[in-house]
Amino acid sequence: MSMNTLSGTGLAQLLRLASPLLPVGAYSYSQGLEWAVEEQAIRDEQTALQWIADALRFNIGTLEAPIWQRLYQAWDEGDFDAAREWNARFVAIRETAELRAETVQMGSALKLVLDATGELNTAALAAIDTPAFPTAFSFAAHGFGIPLREGLTGYLWAWGENQVSSAMKLVPLGQSAGQRVLAKLVTLLPAVADAALQTGEEGLSNFSPALAIASSRHESQYTRLFRS
Repeated sequence: MSMNTLSGTGLAQLLRLASPLLPVGAYSYSQGLEWAVEEQAIRDEQTALQWIADALRFNIGTLEAPIWQRLYQAWDEGDFDAAREWNARFVAIRETAELRAETVQMGSALKLVLDATGELNTAALAAIDTPAFPTAFSFAAHGFGIPLREGLTGYLWAWGENQVSSAMKLVPLGQSAGQRVLAKLVTLLPAVADAALQTGEEGLSNFSPALAIASSRHESQYTRLFRS
């Protein structure tokens, strides 16, 4: 089976990696969204959609997604030094202590899942001291034979679904509102993924001041449900 073709098993593995049931603790993070709700920057369906869509297009899609691509390609080429370098760069670029702790915790948790199931040889991943979540996710996607673009789309979907789930709890939003937001995010994913795949190193950017401020302020928020 070509790595450019998503097999039935590959599809099932992608759905599994993108599932909220994946035990990596994603449900416990809001990435600053909780503080935005506290400050009423997010207060209804429309403002929730705007916040999440902007973060997807101008932060996740312009830095995390292109780095995910580079990590996947490093695993595909067996270039473990490149994987280690991109992992270190991504961790160093995290805007706040919360966001850094989140990606490292989730990356380590995914490695533990892979170790527990024994489906993949995780020696190359274990050689990275603090694997970030995109590092571990791209490693798993490649190991399960999931093509690059589909794996990246699944990664973006999982991020967006978790953000909507957080908004539903915090705003709060009803089930129908949450589904409307998800439906609109779905329409954005192909363009975000395509743009990420075409981004050169000079185009990497996570310049999203509101997101960084929200995350840093959340670190000292008096009452909160989420870890970040």
